[in-house]
Amino acid sequence: MELTLDRLTKHFGASIAVDRVSATFTPGVYGLLGANGAGKTTLMRMLCDVLKPTSGSVLCDGMDIVRLGADYRAHLGYLPQEFGYYPDFTALDFMLYLASLKGIGRHEARRRSLDLLETVDLAPVAKRKIKTFSGGMKQRLGIAQAVLNDPAILVLDEPTAGLDPKERVRFRNLIASFAQNKVVILSTHIVSDVEYVADRIVVMRAGSFVLEGSPEQVVAQVAGKVWECAVDRREADALAARGGVGNVHYGEGAQVVLRIVSDEKPHPAARPLEPTLEDVYLYLFRESSSSPTRRAHAQTGAGTRGKGGRHA
Repeated sequence: MELTLDRLTKHFGASIAVDRVSATFTPGVYGLLGANGAGKTTLMRMLCDVLKPTSGSVLCDGMDIVRLGADYRAHLGYLPQEFGYYPDFTALDFMLYLASLKGIGRHEARRRSLDLLETVDLAPVAKRKIKTFSGGMKQRLGIAQAVLNDPAILVLDEPTAGLDPKERVRFRNLIASFAQNKVVILSTHIVSDVEYVADRIVVMRAGSFVLEGSPEQVVAQVAGKVWECAVDRREADALAARGGVGNVHYGEGAQVVLRIVSDEKPHPAARPLEPTLEDVYLYLFRESSSSPTRRAHAQTGAGTRGKGGRHA
């Protein structure tokens, strides 16, 4: 299964939410990373044929998804940012209801629903009403319904928003377990959600893809730009005012240890550090806009593809 975006664009009045995005996704896990307002949700809704583009198209194996219609949706699993549910349904009833909407036969629907509720650790509460569930339980039910039809394309929009760290780890592990031989697109602004599960990272900013590549390629973009220095509090305040400070640790006495992302050595006492994906995120989003030079420099040239995928 191959999903292609061809100059995909969405305008809301004079505002451009998605700006001529082109890419090709093949089986693998893609982490779509970007700040709130970057255009991620708009893009996800167009991928799922929920929102029509202003121009451009989404192709599934070379066919426009609008023309494919129900045939495309049969291969699609979607967990939107605002996951809707019927509060008085039990988890099992909700799964069976969605299975009927997806055209799954009664016997297969029950077998599949029970198996998935077991997989997401909701089998013990399968007959409890959803309104009694915690946020993490609802999100686990969300991923279960998204894969109910064993989709070839799985789109997850901010799936861990509002979850505690333990639930986020559990959810990431679930995503990894469901990702075999599927195109999985995980949209988030939480770096750790994609750092450990994504085969490819795509960074979106102001409606465009500004950085693409494997996690190693993406992190390499800030090699030599990550620093640590221990300074007094006055110097720490001055360095923080310049931007690019990722972590601040107040040690004993007057010393403050800063982790800084900067093109130049930010302080005579600074020493280089190995970069992380979080450093990349901080580097790209440290200013309200980027110059064309920086944007061009940020490209890895690797294209957007999955395991064994082709250049976009």
